[in-house]
This record gives sequence, structure tokens and C-alpha cells, in this order.
Amino acid sequence: MSVLRITRFQVDAADVEEMVVRRTALISALQRTFPGLAESRLARVDEESWIEVSRWESAAQLQAALERGPALPEAAAAFSLVKDATAESAEVVDVR
Repeated sequence: MSVLRITRFQVDAADVEEMVVRRTALISALQRTFPGLAESRLARVDEESWIEVSRWESAAQLQAALERGPALPEAAAAFSLVKDATAESAEVVDVR
């Protein structure tokens, strides 16, 4: 069963463009390094608040990325612009 990873975070308005560039690089690195990242969507809540929803093919694949992904240089670059990040994971039980 697939798993969603929902991350909420803040980025200074002046850093938004750079955050999007660094996030794109991070997503590419994650997909190259860890199988199972099916999709990732970024949504703006307001000027500085964001939500990212990523769908992983399995909980095990997500867990591998959570354990080893922070060591990627792209992760450090992307998260250097992020403040107040919170995340949770949830198993998908129904899709329509």
C-alpha cells in the first residue's frame, strides 16, 4: 500500500524562488537514489507557508529515504531555507 508524507514548512518570501529550485534538485536526487517516490506536489498556503505531499509506493521505501536522505547534499541545501518544518506519514487506504 502506498504512503503519503505530508510536510508543512515556512520559507521567507525572499527565498521562495530559490527554495523551489533547490526542492526540484532534491526531488530528482531522491528519485535517483531511492526507489519508490511516485510523486511530490508543492502547495502554497500563504506568502511564507507551504505544504508538500509526496506519495511513496511503500512505507519501507519512505523509511529508507527518511533514514539516508538527509545525507544527500541536495537535502542540506533545500532544508537550509526551511523553517518550522513538521511532517507526518499516512497509509493510503482509498483512492477515487
